[in-house]
Amino acid sequence: MTKLVSSNRMLVKRIGWSWLAGSFCCLLISSANAQTIDETALNRCGTVERERILQQRNPNRLRQVNELNRRIEQLQSQSKTLRQQADEKIYRIPVVVHVVHSTASGQIGGANNINISDEQINSQIQVLNEDYRRKEGTNGYNTSSIGADAGIEFYLATTDPNGQPTNGITRHYYAQKGSFDVFSDDLLLSQIAYWPSDRYLNIWVTRVNQYLGFTQFPTTADTLKGLPSDVNELTDGSIIDYRYFGRQTGTVTNNTYALGRTATHEIGHWLGLIHTWGDGDGCAEDYVADTPLTKAANQTTQCRQTYSTCVAGKQTRDLTEDFMDYSPDACMNLFTAGQVARMRAVLALSPRRVKLINSSAGPLAETEKLTINLYPNPTTTAPSIDVQLKGSQSFTVDLFDATGRQLRTTTYANSPSSRISLPVTGLATGIYIVRVKTDGETASKRLLLQ
Repeated sequence: MTKLVSSNRMLVKRIGWSWLAGSFCCLLISSANAQTIDETALNRCGTVERERILQQRNPNRLRQVNELNRRIEQLQSQSKTLRQQADEKIYRIPVVVHVVHSTASGQIGGANNINISDEQINSQIQVLNEDYRRKEGTNGYNTSSIGADAGIEFYLATTDPNGQPTNGITRHYYAQKGSFDVFSDDLLLSQIAYWPSDRYLNIWVTRVNQYLGFTQFPTTADTLKGLPSDVNELTDGSIIDYRYFGRQTGTVTNNTYALGRTATHEIGHWLGLIHTWGDGDGCAEDYVADTPLTKAANQTTQCRQTYSTCVAGKQTRDLTEDFMDYSPDACMNLFTAGQVARMRAVLALSPRRVKLINSSAGPLAETEKLTINLYPNPTTTAPSIDVQLKGSQSFTVDLFDATGRQLRTTTYANSPSSRISLPVTGLATGIYIVRVKTDGETASKRLLLQ
């Protein structure tokens, strides 16, 4: 791929990724201020150190990432423009948030409590959808000529790996550690909580040493006989500090990072994006054609405009409003068309991402009106319910016996069309009524349990 600059000249990309292969540690904060955050104490990303660890675990990793980039470039070269590379399909990503805490009382929510509230988690999912869909009337909207709707949505999973109903949030008390190191504790976190990364986007929320967040970059899996499988599957996801997960609620009190853009930034890495300055020594390549070459990260607490002289000494404006820079949350509002094309190419090419968007954990196609399908029916085990509706809505699933007595009810918050499981353990054989209800619609089906 080549990069476009404001003069419309073409710059040839750097070949190969050198040390940069697989994961991103972002927005380093001072480790000395564990209780009080100094908003000026920012430092650079730990990408190089973290990537070295990943490559030590898997010597094939660099080759896998380079192969993914080669395939992305090949796919993108088949379209004439960046916007042609983004089809009309909306990708919906099921998310599980693992809250790992040391709150002995089990209290959920409250000041400086790692065991953050459902409300705080839901606010983060809302921010992701605003930012990745470029939603008008939100902080994620922009009028830039190079800005684009990614066509990617996120929702808390409605079915767990065993097919049982879930709200997409797991909570784990772990007294042995009050905080986790992203350089050494990612495998430990996956041992505490993990859902298959080819079916869910795993996000671990806990207290993190030094960093606001860390994400593992996608690769191509080895397909040649005799080569080891990818040992990084268990750590595939994002680790985010509880103080920066969500928007202006709960433990999110740092004004510079109060709008939920840490997760927007990190998941950009999960979808294959690199920092806008390319993570090199300055003016490095990010493998996106419509982002200007940038000398360095915008590590500041202010929405200031910066400039680089990467092209023959000519001054060009840095894209500090891009989600993949280090600007304060309030300054960010943009993915470019080129970044969108790259993210969507990753979803089409990186094996675990491909499986995830096609998995049974993913949502179904939306419909104009609420419709439900119940199967198998009759059944001797827990049946599945396909709930299809318009957009994302909250709905309840109720189970009644033949006399109309309500036996069970489960609520799903802000969910797209999904396949969910209906537990029937302990129920006698006979006829039951399954009802699904949204704010404005109701649909029912008869279930025969044998």
